[in-house]
Amino acid sequence: MESNLLVDTQKTLVAALDTRPVSIDVKDVTITFSSRGKDRFTAVKNIDLTIKQGEIVSIIGHSGCGKSTLMNSISGMVKPSSGEVIVNGKQVNGPGPDRGIVFQNYSLLPWMSVYKNVYEAVDAVMPRKSVKEKAELVEKNLTMVNLYQHKDKLPGQLSGGMKQRTAIARAFAINPSVLLLDEPFGALDALTKGSMHIELLKLWNLDNRNKTIVMVTHDIEEAIFLSDRVVVMNDGPEATIKEIVNIPLERPRNKKDIIHLPEYMEVHDRLLTLLTKSFSIEDEGVEFV
Repeated sequence: MESNLLVDTQKTLVAALDTRPVSIDVKDVTITFSSRGKDRFTAVKNIDLTIKQGEIVSIIGHSGCGKSTLMNSISGMVKPSSGEVIVNGKQVNGPGPDRGIVFQNYSLLPWMSVYKNVYEAVDAVMPRKSVKEKAELVEKNLTMVNLYQHKDKLPGQLSGGMKQRTAIARAFAINPSVLLLDEPFGALDALTKGSMHIELLKLWNLDNRNKTIVMVTHDIEEAIFLSDRVVVMNDGPEATIKEIVNIPLERPRNKKDIIHLPEYMEVHDRLLTLLTKSFSIEDEGVEFV
């Protein structure tokens, strides 16, 4: 049972979110896939989700629950079988420069330098800007993620964390209003992951917290530290939203401090409970959680 402190804090956060304009509106979205000779497969069903401008929202759930499918419907790479996705007041019919995407596998062009990987994205999205203006944007964003001194290196010469910083710099450089992160830090070690969390929040703060961020993750601690709300998915097929949990922690957040707060412990326990499956061996009378 939630404490009065947690409930009161959540109510305050919800009230604050209500004053912001809507950035993403997922309306009764169902996504079904079909292929020749195989049965139709419904990944997610009847999804309703409203995300306000400047929110950071994480989507968590077990593998195969449709987290990435739901995100891909926001990016425009997957079209809903029914329902609609509205971003910034316009129906999503395909990918667009208002939505930047960062994947777990970085998606960098291996034959191009760090600088060129970012420049090519800026050049494609902002063709009317001068060469000088594009160069300034690239340099600014590489500097913000501490990569300017490595700008001439190829992706193969970078560590995993540096590749991910390049991908994030590229996404921010095109200045999308919505940033979509599909398990961007899943392959990184704990120390690198922690530093990447800080870099992401720094960039978000530099944008005056106006950029809306949606992230798919399996990491409860990551979701709590970064997010305003966490969307917990039911298992698929035909996955739905199980519960949306508000994160009652003020910003800025310090990882060492917040883990000792009662609000943190309660929301962590809630998310863990929602994600936990129980299996029992009747013959032995043993339950594994």
